[in-house]
Amino acid sequence: MRLDEYLEYEADEAAERRRLAEEKNYEILDHLEQFESRFEEHVTDDALVGSVSPSIFVGRSDYPKVSTGILSPVGHEDDAGRFETSGEWYDEGVGIADVFERRTSLLNSNRTGVGVDVHDAWDGFTGVQREIAIADRPVGVEVGLDGRPDVDYDVSRDDVATPVGPRATAQSADLTENPHVPRPVEKTLEDDDWQAQGAINYLYRRGFDVYDINTILSAGALGQAENRKLVPTRWSITAVDDTVGQYLRGTLRGTQSVDSVEVHHNEYLGNSFWVILAPGNWEYELVEMKAPGSIWNPDPEAGTYLASAHESFEGRTGYVDETAGAYYAARLGVLEHLSDIGRQAKALVLRHVSDDYWGPVGVWQVREAVRHAFEGEHGTAETLSGAISEVGSHLPVPEARLRRKSTMATGLQSSLREF
Repeated sequence: MRLDEYLEYEADEAAERRRLAEEKNYEILDHLEQFESRFEEHVTDDALVGSVSPSIFVGRSDYPKVSTGILSPVGHEDDAGRFETSGEWYDEGVGIADVFERRTSLLNSNRTGVGVDVHDAWDGFTGVQREIAIADRPVGVEVGLDGRPDVDYDVSRDDVATPVGPRATAQSADLTENPHVPRPVEKTLEDDDWQAQGAINYLYRRGFDVYDINTILSAGALGQAENRKLVPTRWSITAVDDTVGQYLRGTLRGTQSVDSVEVHHNEYLGNSFWVILAPGNWEYELVEMKAPGSIWNPDPEAGTYLASAHESFEGRTGYVDETAGAYYAARLGVLEHLSDIGRQAKALVLRHVSDDYWGPVGVWQVREAVRHAFEGEHGTAETLSGAISEVGSHLPVPEARLRRKSTMATGLQSSLREF
């Protein structure tokens, strides 16, 4: 499909999605107001009995002493799995309010000041947490609490920017069933000499998605035995995206490149993604345009904020600051597509964060939106420069400003001038 036809088609589709989409809403506030009564029904003064935990959480404040917790949905034990962040959320079409409701429905039974060195810790609270992390389905637990959870939901609309559930200090934790651990995970645990990078890639090749792997890494269950540590959840997500991305990039070495300029597009949760693939050796850049009034650029008078990060054929050596975890999540989606078709390409991802993105849901939505951008129709263009120009008319900043910010576009302009 010619790019001009594709852009017209996408504009019509976007208009229909906007028509059908709900207005920005704060239904989550209604949920929060009702939540305390449900807690009264299910939580006693000193224990939460018969809950089911789908996941864990490891904080990053005061590292290497961290807060570490077991997450349990209250009153939703029968469908605990739906409260764990995964690609299935995209398939379900969850909205921002849905994400907030699920996250604020999780009790975080936690301990603070926990040392991260856990290479052989399989007893007590830390051991139960690790058992939950390596299991392939939610696990029954009984958590002894030090007093009642702090359930303070007298909130204003400003509070929805940081959706968290109630917290309670855990005195004890015990499994009420034997967790089922997949054989590939057992293999990584049994090999004390296997570095974390190799174990991550092994699990990915065996069909584990990055969501499963980052939970296992976070619980300190990957890597050489003496180096196994709890990894803050936020760090583990980026670490797995980056590690798997590097692995996939390595598999593309020596492959042919795509033979035409392709433009792919997807929208999700107030984020619009344009993925431009062009012939050539691997090169990648993410440019983010954050609209005034969106969650990361809240001042309506601030103008559109631009951020970018880039890598050449050999990749990067340092962490990306401007675009943070979104860089690695979007790159993973692109590399998975290129791996599927057995080609390499220059890849430019343009992300427009509109003011419809009123609450942060996490980089999973970036990963899934880019993964699904390659489904269905796509546009084609004669040149990368021509593709940038045509897509630019659908972006919130002038093309000249985009080209000044983008390393790939700036390099392209320099090459044309030299020619």
